[in-house]
Amino acid sequence: MATSLLSQLKEMTTVVADTGDLEAIRRFQPQDATTNPSLILQAAQQEERRARLASIAKESTDLDDAVDRVAVDIGSEISKLVPGYVSTEVSARLSFDRDATVTKAHSLIERYAQHGVGPERILIKMASTWEGIQAARQLERDGIRTNLTLLFGFAQAQACADAGATLISPFVGRILDWHKARSPEADFSGANDPGVQSVKRIYDHYKGHGYPTIVMGASFRNVGEIQALAGCDRLTISPALLNELDELQGELPRQLTPMGASSSVEQELTQADFRWEMNEDEMATDKLAEGIRKFMADQRKLEELLGKLRQS
Repeated sequence: MATSLLSQLKEMTTVVADTGDLEAIRRFQPQDATTNPSLILQAAQQEERRARLASIAKESTDLDDAVDRVAVDIGSEISKLVPGYVSTEVSARLSFDRDATVTKAHSLIERYAQHGVGPERILIKMASTWEGIQAARQLERDGIRTNLTLLFGFAQAQACADAGATLISPFVGRILDWHKARSPEADFSGANDPGVQSVKRIYDHYKGHGYPTIVMGASFRNVGEIQALAGCDRLTISPALLNELDELQGELPRQLTPMGASSSVEQELTQADFRWEMNEDEMATDKLAEGIRKFMADQRKLEELLGKLRQS
């Protein structure tokens, strides 16, 4: 009997829902769910949430408190629908502040505890800046699991493995966007997709060196990118692409397979090494900065919405 591509993908890869839409999560029954400032903003704008949001906004001490309460409120609802991790992101404002990121992460974990959600269920997300990665190093030591996002370059992946991050989210589609903008006539389909190539390189490197950090491909533009990464540890997928995969049938061959770990030990990247390699990688530098700006723009929109609700 023919099975959907989504069913076959779930046999070899942990499927994660990239959404704050509870109905989509109920329908597709993913293992985990990820959120970010843009997805929280989308969820917050749903009419059925308006009364709850207004209540949270009016009970909050300030807008920063309100934003965190909304993120944890939505994350707690999601935690009842998925058996695995829920990812919640710290403010993009803190992307270059290690200590403030650590403090915020502990605060978010405490808020989840008040909702009855334990730290083993939560991944704290932060941008893969040097400061974000070093915050993750400390948080992992503190028993708080981390998800390093906005990851575009190999140096970021190396530093995340060095820091012992639980999970990384290398972005596929945004890497493709960058290359397509510069070479609109090029063939970037299938294995030619530079975002797919980036995730494969990271995956092979992690497995070849025995790093336990989970590789979770993210930011997909089409189902072809997902098919090309079948077998990756995890893939976080939007509801629209989950629906497309669910409706497609045919054979889905495994593309990524873990290799045996080598005995070689890599030297950790220093801060100077990291910054130099990022500077040499124009795409990673551009997309990391742009990603932080975009997340912050959506957080400001959420703050504006909550500010109006506080005064209503």
